Amino acid sequence: MVGPMVQSGDEDAGGPSWLKPLLRTVFFVPCKIHVDSSKSECNMYCLDCMEESLCSYCLSLHKDHRVVQIRRSSYHNVIRVSEVAKFIDISCVQTYVINSAKIVFLNGRPQPRPGKGVTNTCEICCRSLLDSFRFCSLGCKLGGMETDPALTFNLRPKPGRDSLYGLESDTSSSPRKLRKTSSAFSRRIEVPISHLEDDATATSRSISPGTPPIVSYRTSKRKGTPHRAPF
Repeated sequence: MVGPMVQSGDEDAGGPSWLKPLLRTVFFVPCKIHVDSSKSECNMYCLDCMEESLCSYCLSLHKDHRVVQIRRSSYHNVIRVSEVAKFIDISCVQTYVINSAKIVFLNGRPQPRPGKGVTNTCEICCRSLLDSFRFCSLGCKLGGMETDPALTFNLRPKPGRDSLYGLESDTSSSPRKLRKTSSAFSRRIEVPISHLEDDATATSRSISPGTPPIVSYRTSKRKGTPHRAPF
């Protein structure tokens, strides 16, 4: 049964409204509605309905909803970065590559005894991490938000080219640029009409066709009439 569509775009202190239900949902179990059908394993979740997991046959009832697919790695639920990053900010969460796709884990995987030489661990479950990350899963980041108010799942707007270089947008700067250009151009061409008429007359006189110059060509050495010797 499909529940009412919930507007889950806003975020409170605990992240988007669908995140906690997603992390608590049980996946990879037979669908209760399509239990007799083949491939009825539930590995989908609707972010708008925020109910139980869905199978592929349930998708026909969620055509206009935001549905994500959950996968498994080492018996743990994961989701592809390309899917979840459209809805939340996953910064500070370590990503992994499985089957040539980047994924993040949904929930923590406690590791009380990190390996030797490990210098960075998850702030919640102590799993070994690369130095550039703070959490091993979405659930651990959610737990870290309780003590660090700077953490957020809200997506930040991507900076435009103009803001990267400290420039104004084209819509705000173009009219001003045009006014400056036109005013500067008008100052350069302001000439009294009388002067223009005099210049036009002088120009017409100077460019009137005249007698072309005569060019003579002389050779450096010219032979004269040959003289014959007397008989």
